[in-house]
Amino acid sequence: MRSTFAWMTHAFPLWIAVCSGLALFFPEWFTWFKGPLIVYGLGIIMLGMGLTLTFEDFKEVVHLPKAGVIGIFCQFVIMPFLGWAIGKWLRLDEIDPMLAVGLILVACCPGGTASNVVAFLARANVALSVMMTVVSTFAAILLTPVLTKWYAGTLVDVDAVGLCLSTIKVVFVPVMLGLLANRFLPELGKAVRPFSPFVSVVAIVLIVASIIGQQREVILSSGWRLLAAPFLLHVGGFALGYVIARVFRLSEESSRTISIEVGMQNSGLGATLAKTHFEGTVAPVPCAISAVYHCLIGSFLVAFWRWRTGRAEKAGTD
Repeated sequence: MRSTFAWMTHAFPLWIAVCSGLALFFPEWFTWFKGPLIVYGLGIIMLGMGLTLTFEDFKEVVHLPKAGVIGIFCQFVIMPFLGWAIGKWLRLDEIDPMLAVGLILVACCPGGTASNVVAFLARANVALSVMMTVVSTFAAILLTPVLTKWYAGTLVDVDAVGLCLSTIKVVFVPVMLGLLANRFLPELGKAVRPFSPFVSVVAIVLIVASIIGQQREVILSSGWRLLAAPFLLHVGGFALGYVIARVFRLSEESSRTISIEVGMQNSGLGATLAKTHFEGTVAPVPCAISAVYHCLIGSFLVAFWRWRTGRAEKAGTD
């Protein structure tokens, strides 16, 4: 049973691609998942992250290695600027200013929990991946609202305080509940932990497919620029994360990890914040498309890096 759940969790990119495609043609299959259900879904994802952590994990955070510092810098300096620059370059605001806001918002989000699975499959540094996800998630409570206000404030009025309070509610509270459950109810945490990644996958797939289904007309009518913007954002994130890490002479494993963490945003958080604070607009659309792209690109990199590692290992034994 556990192996079945593990396989279905690792097939996350497949589920998100298939369900997102189906949502374009059969939106009613997914649009029932909306309103408070999206907020609860993200809370479940964050609770699942908390259940994988212990307070001892934070001892490593106090002594962040060079790799962690470089990764967080890329996450909250490179990616927000990249999101703003791509939106300007492709003139998304000419289609609808809220599309540019949505792209900036997802670019300002922390790394997603799926990045830990991808790091494992890509034979990267899983411990570093988990640490970066945790640090960026907590940093996002302040940085995501502030950076979104900074970059998107010229397009629309952004309520940074409201964004901050929402981030606390949907990120900090459930993660802390998961941590506390691990600490004071270890048997419960142990029983739930094997299944929580799969439940998180189901939640993020439903969030993304629901938004795509609700906004299918916008997606189909907006043309190539809407589809190109999130793609360029994630390709840039994966590429720059890896290149910058190599420039600073980090190991291959750490460079892969930073690439994955920077390239894979928490699109579910972006979509939930967009639905909450820009209700009735198209701001959640780039976030939903973003989730599809970063999973597919991450899967491609997993295959490439596993092939590359296997080839190196084979060469070493010859």
